[in-house]
Amino acid sequence: MKFENVINLKSNQITDPTYIQQCKATLERDGAIVINNFITDQALEQIRFEGAAKKHLAFFTNQQHNIYISDTDPSYPEDHIRNKRVISSKGCITDDQISEESVLRTLYDSDTFRSFLKEVLNEQALYAYDDDCSSINLHYASEGQELGWHFDNSSFATTLMIQKPEAGGEFQYVRDVRDADKGEMNFSEAEKVLAGEIKPDMLAIEPGALVLFRGRNAIHRVTPTIGDITRMMVVLAYNNKPGVALSASARKTFYGK
Repeated sequence: MKFENVINLKSNQITDPTYIQQCKATLERDGAIVINNFITDQALEQIRFEGAAKKHLAFFTNQQHNIYISDTDPSYPEDHIRNKRVISSKGCITDDQISEESVLRTLYDSDTFRSFLKEVLNEQALYAYDDDCSSINLHYASEGQELGWHFDNSSFATTLMIQKPEAGGEFQYVRDVRDADKGEMNFSEAEKVLAGEIKPDMLAIEPGALVLFRGRNAIHRVTPTIGDITRMMVVLAYNNKPGVALSASARKTFYGK
């Protein structure tokens, strides 16, 4: 599929400076932007078909991790928020399992799309991962599977919603819980989020939507899927520096290979 048939360019004028500035302002104000109907119905259907056909190839995990996605800190008790464990359970197919003819590859490799992201995210440049797993990932969450509360290590995330479940699978977040750059972890606020004492915001994301999210300081999760329809979401991962690759141990943990 040609690039001009992938994105709804009439409603999403990604080369127009005014449109770009509107998207940028929304992201800066809210820490997230959901652009519904970003890709065409035809593109969405092709991605959904590819995802369903390759689900059997996915690496499924059921992991316990802390909200910082990091090793345990022995200077804190095990039940301290720094070390407290949450559960993430999902499946994933990786970049090397996405076909060369895939709509996802057309979108990911497009200079026009990358330029749009670069401007909205206020990045000087965006690069693919320098490994064969990380750039394009398609995630599956069947009934009961979820993504536990966590902070991202990267400054931004770029995702596409492909298929919503019957219920559940809600993206919830609380902004500005920590300031990672200053080393201000704000443990007490994070503890309140996990205890349900702070009501999170929720992003309403429909199939075909592009989501840009800043999750380095915003704690977030995806609630368990309910029903027989699998939640499918694509992560389009870029770096602001060239030559970045996951370590062999990280690939084994995240992708099983």
